[in-house]
Amino acid sequence: MSTTTAEPPALTGEEAVLAADAFDRMAAGIERVARCDPATVRLVLTAFATGGHVLLEDLPGMGKTTLARALAAVTGGTARRVQCTPDLLPSDITGVTIFNEQSREFEFHPGPVFANVVIVDEVNRTSPKTQSALLEVMQEERVTVDGTAHPVPRPFLVVATQNPVDLEGTFPLPEAQLDRFLMRLSLGYPGEEAELSLMRGSASAMAEPEDLAPVLDDAEAERLVAAAERVAFADPVYEYVLRLAQRTRRHPRLRAGVSMRASIALCRAARMYALADGRGYVTPDDVKALAAPVWGHRLMPLSGAATADETAELLDGLLAEVPVPGPHENRR
Repeated sequence: MSTTTAEPPALTGEEAVLAADAFDRMAAGIERVARCDPATVRLVLTAFATGGHVLLEDLPGMGKTTLARALAAVTGGTARRVQCTPDLLPSDITGVTIFNEQSREFEFHPGPVFANVVIVDEVNRTSPKTQSALLEVMQEERVTVDGTAHPVPRPFLVVATQNPVDLEGTFPLPEAQLDRFLMRLSLGYPGEEAELSLMRGSASAMAEPEDLAPVLDDAEAERLVAAAERVAFADPVYEYVLRLAQRTRRHPRLRAGVSMRASIALCRAARMYALADGRGYVTPDDVKALAAPVWGHRLMPLSGAATADETAELLDGLLAEVPVPGPHENRR
């Protein structure tokens, strides 16, 4: 006898509005502290709510660390920071087991990775061995030390930063490491008014992340994730993502296109991105908005490593080539 799995109920308009309101309140809190583009803040929140990690590529002093601390504050989580250097060891990130002479037992001392938001500054300045210590925890949300698995707190997000210009003495992240990041983003320079306000040093120019009140509790965060799973994703939009992925795999300027994992990641992020906009369905515009952040760092050009601007230009060309489903097909 065959069994069928019941389809989850469609997302109601009220649920979509409540989810969008939660995103708006989180974004408003972050924007009080981090002077960056609201679209970038929305993308970071989408990654966090989706359960993905973020790689921030920017020059020093752009507010990358402040953004991550603000994210932890508005979501009611804890934040820890790791400053990567060439002599950093894997145990400096994951933790270490130490023998307690009083209890005569080995005790695990957790490292900075045991937090809701882990800020890994200049991740490409540490050795590949230490970089690989992040692989398991980013994928499995746990670390294994001396044969014992230790789960990290949930929700869990790694925000890694790197300077795309100063590459002397760095260790480029391999493709397997880059694939662990849901998005690669850049904050860029603030607007003129924001920078002038910061230069003047006025009291209203910048709040501290610690001043922000949590917007969501654990139950609300779980409801947000559950609601995203019920966002409608029409077959024509799935096929649109597939055609884009296949086009990257046949592109003459690429060694390899995006993987199946990348296609799945784009679909998951698109659901949350639509929900943040108060919609219960995904459109091709959601896919277009997320293509560069989700796929840009996963492309492998023939010429070697490419900058975010180069991959964004390449993806813009792909998006212009692949036909877009009509509006009437988005909700099927």
